[in-house]
Amino acid sequence: MTDKFYLLSEPKLEFGSGQQAEDPHDGLALFGPAETRSDIPDYVVIGSKAGLSLWDNWVDSLNSSAACEDVTRQRPWPPFPGFDVAFGCMWPKPSKRYVLDTRQLDLMSRRADRYERAYSVANLYLSPIQTQVPRLDSKPALAVCVVPEHVYQNCRTKSYVADTSDDVRSSTERSELKSLLKDKQSGQRHFAFVELPPNLEQYGLSPDFRRQLKARVMQYDMPVQIVRESTLNITDKVGRGLKGVNPLSDRLWNIGTALFYKCGRKPWKTPWARDGVCYVGLAYRMSEDKRTACCAAQMFLDSGDGVVFVGEFGPWYSQDRKEFHLTRKAARDLLDGTIRTYLEQDGRKLTEIFLHARSGLDREEFEGFAEACPAGVKLVGIRVRKDRFEPRLFRHDDHPEASRRGMHPVLRGTFWQRTKRHGLLFTSGFKPRIATYDGWEIPVPLSITIQHGEADLIQVATDILGLTKLNYNSCQLGESQPITVKYSDKIGEVLLSNPELPREQWRTNFKYYI
Repeated sequence: MTDKFYLLSEPKLEFGSGQQAEDPHDGLALFGPAETRSDIPDYVVIGSKAGLSLWDNWVDSLNSSAACEDVTRQRPWPPFPGFDVAFGCMWPKPSKRYVLDTRQLDLMSRRADRYERAYSVANLYLSPIQTQVPRLDSKPALAVCVVPEHVYQNCRTKSYVADTSDDVRSSTERSELKSLLKDKQSGQRHFAFVELPPNLEQYGLSPDFRRQLKARVMQYDMPVQIVRESTLNITDKVGRGLKGVNPLSDRLWNIGTALFYKCGRKPWKTPWARDGVCYVGLAYRMSEDKRTACCAAQMFLDSGDGVVFVGEFGPWYSQDRKEFHLTRKAARDLLDGTIRTYLEQDGRKLTEIFLHARSGLDREEFEGFAEACPAGVKLVGIRVRKDRFEPRLFRHDDHPEASRRGMHPVLRGTFWQRTKRHGLLFTSGFKPRIATYDGWEIPVPLSITIQHGEADLIQVATDILGLTKLNYNSCQLGESQPITVKYSDKIGEVLLSNPELPREQWRTNFKYYI
């Protein structure tokens, strides 16, 4: 077929009183959140003395307005009207503040072993939640963890610490410790040739502090908001919204939206969603030995709610194809478990299921998913991924200099249909609402291919564009990836990178992962 081009309209969102707007900033400022509440439930904050002081100042800022001093910057970074205006209630002071020892935090964050670093620092933040929070009269809805910059720098997966606070383990010792953990997991006895750490299970947890903390805190049924001290530090340049910094107004919008969602209410909903239609994103994560992988499914509903279900580890990665694929049985079990989890939480009848996978779906895999579908439910398999090898597009213009024409990115929502079942969707690009392109590189399109089942490609692209607006972890007009693909990374980072975490501690709500 001949290539066709479409400009898909910016999907609208629903806010208070059923009002709609394209931009969540506009909708919240004018109409308030889709789900209102009279007050915010109790929460606790954990951090160093300096971090808690920054948080107290931040609470005052949340309850005040903020805007860029230069009015020309207020379009891409809209003014923040105050938490009570945007979300319908004041943001309170924490019900309890827990101070961490600054020296101990510094020493733990400089341990030579990256697993010990992440585990020790996570223990410091978990300690109040384990021992002191249960003594409170009412259970807090949220824990805010304020993290110093040196913790952020030192406690990531590939962090390197030059000035360590203890001796460095040899590669032989590290290998021995990992072997001990594997033998322990399999129930075998193993004679140790190295001095054992007090907590061997730390080698089965992520060496990234953020991923590990979010995973381990799930057993207490309490989501966390991790925020860096540098983010809360309101310098004069940040407060005035000058060039070179992320302005205060934008920080307040993003953190305010995340806090409101994690406290149990959705800031906006999807008026364009079709009843009974759900979208399932597939996420894969390799085990550390690179021999097996685990697959997780995230089901997003028409209401914006979602559930998480994690499958089994297996040899899902193909070195030849450089892709992940499940066996027929594993695919059936994964979707069957996801649907059962959904029915336990929601129970509404499903009519259509759209599977989104970066690696795509082969025939055997799709047949396994189809076997798990309830009778009468339509199933469609779609490959959705950014493709940097696809053609790029630029907007035509009539610049007087011919050499300078076509230098501007296309509009967000441009869809290039290549065939009946394949097209390119530009989810990033020029946004008329903010009158600019808010990216750093030439917009990369999403490659969308209907691999299995029957569906209208334009409708599929429209749905995917709408799914780029459902990230409640920030307040953005639209992102470059739909939540089915974007959140698959979040699930993998938190759950699948912590194999030692017992499955009974895992939660199915997305507020625990973002």
